[in-house]
Amino acid sequence: MTQMSMIQAIHSALDALLARDPNVLIFGEDVGYFGGVFRATDGLQAKYGPTRCFDTPLSEGGIVATAIGMGAYGLRPVVEIQFADYILPAYDQLVSEAARLRYRSGGEFWAPITVRAPYGGGIYGGQTHSASPEALFTHVAGLKTIIPATPYDAKGLLIAAIEDDDPVIFLEPKRIYNGPFDGRHDVPAKPWTDEPGSDVPEGYYRVALGSAAIRRAGGAVTVLAYGTMVHVALRAVEETGIDAEVIDLRSLVPLDIETITASVTKTGRCVIVHEATRYGGFGAELSALVQERCFYRLEAPIVRVTGWDTPYPHAFEWDYFPSPARVAKGLRQALEG
Repeated sequence: MTQMSMIQAIHSALDALLARDPNVLIFGEDVGYFGGVFRATDGLQAKYGPTRCFDTPLSEGGIVATAIGMGAYGLRPVVEIQFADYILPAYDQLVSEAARLRYRSGGEFWAPITVRAPYGGGIYGGQTHSASPEALFTHVAGLKTIIPATPYDAKGLLIAAIEDDDPVIFLEPKRIYNGPFDGRHDVPAKPWTDEPGSDVPEGYYRVALGSAAIRRAGGAVTVLAYGTMVHVALRAVEETGIDAEVIDLRSLVPLDIETITASVTKTGRCVIVHEATRYGGFGAELSALVQERCFYRLEAPIVRVTGWDTPYPHAFEWDYFPSPARVAKGLRQALEG
């Protein structure tokens, strides 16, 4: 085991797969010589050569289209979109081609591609560098959507995503790239060595897609979160002393509905936390799923704690960003309901 930050764990996963499988290759904007904006691919071009890790033009649609063609003919491309906000020009390729290729070809072709993208706020990126677009992808049949919250999971899930035969959207919460986060902008991130899951094996291992993790067991209320919000939720529970069970979804599609159902059946209450806008967010789907499966066990209405229904505001980022205080309010609302 080695202590790693999330960005180091992602780099380690890419390194491990490049060494293990000659069909794996990496490309995107500035991922080659420069090593990526967040340094996730630092040194990989020098180690594996410019045919295995290379730069592309500024064309997200072209990047993903190229990956689909490569995947259909046996390669396993891993492409990086510099920020999740920039993925929209590639959305048509992802929805119309990658997600449907296996179905439309009767299984003759498929698209084993992985699309990595830093996502979410907390770094003063404003409206063009802070998007949380996960719901755009969870709605599309044929795409898998993964969001890790710890370095250990980031490496294991990324390896599993690259080896999966379906297209995977791998969203990386950049606020916790270099360390854990308790949700307060006036407190620096703690050293990443204190983060749960920062002990990461140096070699190859997988974390199964479609499996949630219970980060804290409890009996009073279930909290469903993913990415950065897992850390915020844990902080809120610590500050309030509420006996909450915190579930890190990790995988949105496929979703571990069995773990969710078992927890809510036990606690009778549910709080859903995500950074994305509330209306039409993935929390709405989670709420519906919980309602359908746990209706007779629920003792209070399901509570959602989310971002605002506005573009991401630069000046009011820390009002928009769900904080431990906002999550605590949601917890009390669920308990009093």
